[in-house]
Amino acid sequence: MSKKVILLVDDQEDLRKVIGLRIKSWGYDLIEAQNGQEGIDAAKTQNPDIIILDYMMPDMDGISVLAEIRKTNKTIPVVMFTAYPNKMSMLESEKLGVSSFVPKLSTYSDIQPLLKAAIHMAEKKQDKDA
Repeated sequence: MSKKVILLVDDQEDLRKVIGLRIKSWGYDLIEAQNGQEGIDAAKTQNPDIIILDYMMPDMDGISVLAEIRKTNKTIPVVMFTAYPNKMSMLESEKLGVSSFVPKLSTYSDIQPLLKAAIHMAEKKQDKDA
């Protein structure tokens, strides 16, 4: 069985490095995108198994990115990072099939257990849909 590939879309380079290293240490391959358009392009061309997507980015927010990805891939599991959870963003995300939310507190806060659990949930959903 080949390694699962995770696409990490986040505009904060330091967070991508910290989280990316952790994801790799868990045995996944990693694709990084530093903005929404890069994330859309990577999702279309590199066929990741799971996407971890930041909600707040300067060029496009995570909802816009996910809406664009959903035009070509309706089922890929998505974990949404958000520092600003609100009812509207969560409702929009649920409509677009977000598997789970992970709070983005700071680059150095320990979100690893939550992220790992979210990735496992996304994998289970993917396996069920396959």
